[in-house]
Formats: sequence, C-alpha cells, structure tokens
Amino acid sequence: MKKVGIIGCGWLGFRIAKILSEKFLIYTTTTTTEGSERLRAAGYHPTVVNFSDHQLPGQSSKWELIDDIDALIITIPISEKNCDASSLYNRIQNLASFIGDFKGQMFLMNSTGVYPDAEKEYSEEDLSIDNVSGERMMKNRYQQVNILRLAGLMGDGRLLSKYNVSNLDAVVNHVHYLDIAAIIMKMMELGLEGKLYNVVAPLHPTKAAVINAQKNIPYSEEGLPEGRRISSAKLISELGFVFKYPDPRYFHLTDGFEPGAGGNK
Repeated sequence: MKKVGIIGCGWLGFRIAKILSEKFLIYTTTTTTEGSERLRAAGYHPTVVNFSDHQLPGQSSKWELIDDIDALIITIPISEKNCDASSLYNRIQNLASFIGDFKGQMFLMNSTGVYPDAEKEYSEEDLSIDNVSGERMMKNRYQQVNILRLAGLMGDGRLLSKYNVSNLDAVVNHVHYLDIAAIIMKMMELGLEGKLYNVVAPLHPTKAAVINAQKNIPYSEEGLPEGRRISSAKLISELGFVFKYPDPRYFHLTDGFEPGAGGNK
C-alpha cells in the first residue's frame, strides 16, 4: 500500500487523512504531544515537529520516514500574512531540511487570500507563483510541487452562521473539505506535477444568502453582490472535475463524518 505524508495535520489535514486512509497508509506531523496521541489513536503514524518562525535554517533534522513516502501534502502556513519575510524563509528552509530532496508527488496548500481584495474575478493567471514569496521559494526547490490555493474551509460543522460576520452583501469564496480531498485524490491518480489551481466552489452567493440558508430562513437576494470572486474554472477544465458541493449555501446539508475538533498543526 502506498504511503502519504501530511505535514501539519490540523483541521484540514486530519480530515484529508481520514479520507485518504481508505486507500493509503498515512504518516503525519503535529506540533504537540496531545496532537500526536490523537493522530496515533486514529492510526496516522505521527511525528512531533515544529517549524518555528524563529528557528534558524538547518535546525530541523530530516524526517526518517521521508524516503518511504510516495506523496506529500503540506498544510503549514507559507504566507507572508502569517509571518514576516525572514521568518517565512526560515520556516521553508527548515521544512526543506525535514523533507530533504523529496522527489515524489507533492501538494502545497496555500490560500486564495494571496489575491488582492478588489471587486473582480481572479484566475491563477492574475497572480503568478513568482509573485507569491512562499510559493516561489517552494517551487524553486521542488519543481514538482502542486500548489493549491484554497478558499475558506468549510464543512463538518464549520459554518459561516457560527461566526461574527460583517458586510453581508459580499460574496463568499468557500470550499468544502470533501471536495479538497477529492481533488487531491484525482491529481494523485493522474500523477500530476507542477500544477497551480484555485480550489473554490464555483458558485459565489452572498454571506447573507449562506447564513439564511444555514438558519433555514427564506431569503431573496436584492441588488448586485459585492466583492472579489476566485475562479476555479482552470481546475474544472483541466481535471474535468465536478464539485460535489458547488454551492456554499448547502454545505450544511452534507453527511460528513464528525471527528471532533481539529488537531494542532
């Protein structure tokens, strides 16, 4: 059975592990002993490691399991919105020390938050990897890396109606975690490398429409929705992918499993 490594097995990583474990052996990392115990109980072979922003480059030891891993999924933050440029450099250098010269299929999770907050529709062509520091550093070192820019993560009890929400007329860019897992599975099956995709549900209702649907309150949108839209057209076209959950208004109606609160990254 092939082996998949998930670096940063938090809320998303745990759910991806749950789905991929039906076909693969799962090896994970976490930052805490508590997270390790939870992952071990689930059968996901954890290693405790912390890619600290203040850790100097080269201080991470090579993952002793990496040579046996067939595909690698990285979910630790690699955005300058999470840390300054020097800390980001240190983080990626230590990640590289941990995984060495890994040659297998690789997936890097980033965010659609890299796009400007302007009222237009953005595709991957609007912002190249070269203009996103963390993506560029990873691509320069690992040419095979697939970069997935994820929209707002939803599903499994994570609902917009549970949050303090402003600007209700703005459209949402959300994605259900089950579709993320399905996209990774399809890309693994096709053996794809070096791809850049926006991973976002193709429909963009307003926040008000999503919240009212989740509260089972009738709602009729009036006026023109506001805000940026992130397009998943490239993903849909190149992979022939059909989203199981294309409309964020109905994410709460899914029958996703309930593993409890997400673990630490």
